[in-house]
Amino acid sequence: MGFKRLEADDFVVSAQAQTATCWTNNVPTLTQFYTQSNQVNGASGVYYTTVFNEDATGSNSQAQFEIAYANKSGGGTAAYNQIAAPDVSPSMTIYGQYRTLVLEDENAEFTFGGYDCENIYVISVERQAYKQSLFPGSLNLTLKSNANPVGLVLTDDSKMVNVPTYYGTMRAYQVISGSDGLAYNSASGGNGYTGGGFPKGSYGLFLPDIGTILLNGDALDLGNERGLTLGTVTQTNTQGDNPLKLLATIQTGSNFSLNSEETITSDYVFVRARNSEFNYSENPSYISGSTGEVIYNYFINNPQTYMTTVGLYNDSNELLAVAKLSKPLNKDFTKEALIRVKLDF
Repeated sequence: MGFKRLEADDFVVSAQAQTATCWTNNVPTLTQFYTQSNQVNGASGVYYTTVFNEDATGSNSQAQFEIAYANKSGGGTAAYNQIAAPDVSPSMTIYGQYRTLVLEDENAEFTFGGYDCENIYVISVERQAYKQSLFPGSLNLTLKSNANPVGLVLTDDSKMVNVPTYYGTMRAYQVISGSDGLAYNSASGGNGYTGGGFPKGSYGLFLPDIGTILLNGDALDLGNERGLTLGTVTQTNTQGDNPLKLLATIQTGSNFSLNSEETITSDYVFVRARNSEFNYSENPSYISGSTGEVIYNYFINNPQTYMTTVGLYNDSNELLAVAKLSKPLNKDFTKEALIRVKLDF
């Protein structure tokens, strides 16, 4: 074993952005959506509905995202206690939760393309699925209903704006009718919001940094080709099962693609073994245990070693990381070696 102090120019830091689908098994597009009855009918079911990629009996069944309904006035869900706290309900709690998280102001209201809305749907992607953030321009969500069998194809407008809207340090893009970050136009046969003239502002907000899509409930309740006639229940102290209404349009649309992105930071450590270094071994088979002399005279003037492992130590001589070579590397006075160690985090 030999030691060598690393210098500043032996270290290089690199950062690379990587994108991948959000869905289990790297499926690019979800086409089937399942719920579990024990969750829907359980205590958490009044707050949100968890959507899975397979039936609960499937071996790869995993949660993909959650759908929740939020209402500033508490409509759409039954009150916790109508006598002690009239109209205070799960939908009001969820509205307050996302208002604090996104708007950072308990008196503010959500604005979608200039339209204020107290009636919103929340699609929250599983935390492990979106990694660092969602990838702008990757959202493609098809919603269909009996009233609108052609359906809405929704995306974010990230490719149409130079700078996103910011809530504090949080990016936000408008959800519009289109695909791959661009709006449809009349020539392409699109419908709904295309950047102007839409009576409800936009279809929602795309918040990549928290893995969340907020949908404008008033826009989804529009009729004709612009909405879904969703039938959102907004009456107070009334259980409307609104998340299941939105889920039904997602199931019928059968198309939900979304990518994640993350920055992978790598430390490259260059370990150099010059021709005069690391040519002798301390292996017991190399030297005599009693005298410390080289056992084989051949190795006195022509030593041979085989490098197999690089250990990285701190100044306290504590081992921090170990790198294994794919095969032993022969070293003698006629050879030099440069080993690159990559540390990802």
